[in-house]
Amino acid sequence: MANLKEVRIRIASVQSTQQITKAMKMVSAAKLKRATNAIVQLRPYATKLKEILGNLSGSLEGSSSPFIQEREPNKVLIVVVSSNRGLAGAFNMNVIKTTNNLIAEKYSEQLKRGNVSIVAIGKKSQDFYEKRNYNIIGNNNEVYSALTFENVTKITEGIMAGFEKGEFDKVELVYNKFKNAAVQILTTEQLLPLPKADHEETAVNAVKADYIFEPSQEAIVEQLIPKSIKTQLYKAVLDSHASEHGARMTSMDKATENAGDLIKALKLSYNQARQAAITTELSEIVSGAAALNG
Repeated sequence: MANLKEVRIRIASVQSTQQITKAMKMVSAAKLKRATNAIVQLRPYATKLKEILGNLSGSLEGSSSPFIQEREPNKVLIVVVSSNRGLAGAFNMNVIKTTNNLIAEKYSEQLKRGNVSIVAIGKKSQDFYEKRNYNIIGNNNEVYSALTFENVTKITEGIMAGFEKGEFDKVELVYNKFKNAAVQILTTEQLLPLPKADHEETAVNAVKADYIFEPSQEAIVEQLIPKSIKTQLYKAVLDSHASEHGARMTSMDKATENAGDLIKALKLSYNQARQAAITTELSEIVSGAAALNG
């Protein structure tokens, strides 16, 4: 009977866990809707801004903006966008693995010289790289408590200021791009210096427009470049935020299903053990009665 008690306790424990995972799935589904609306609304703006810069790419050649100046990447900064919480499957670890592969493939020499720095947006990536003694710049874990363009812009302005001062020569961005609730695309982009537009791709995809510039083409480009950089990082954080809730919803849904399967298996074991105990007791009663009659 002790075995039956253990199985009953385990069934109750799994049922309690199933209720928690089901509740977390519902919460993530509600948050996913808001996060999806935010990134869907921003993408057309970001796309149009990129298109305008593509149309003005000829003027970038002579621009004096420090954010388009190519330099030898002796000092590298990598912006890693993860989440503050776990229970989202492999969401955070995939970002960290992609970042580690990027460092190993492109910046191993800089890493040996201690010239690779990390800006971690999200507690999971922050903790991972702090434990491995990477040079962590700032603490940006609170950005998810108030995810606004202004708060993300503060991070971007710090990165841009460091690039302008020469504290790093290249900035890479690693994040999960949201596709749908079940699919997140790991993406690596160059944030700084601003990549020059592909003229062939621009000719095919962009609408060639004859703009009238006021005050001047150069002044407009100088304003668009910082705005484009800020928008790019904000879009990456929104993408990652939506991807996190999608990954957590999918993970909790699978956990709920697994808990249901485990409960069925435990109930089967419980019934088998209970039947075996009843059979044993009946056998003992019959044997005792037969002994008395004999």
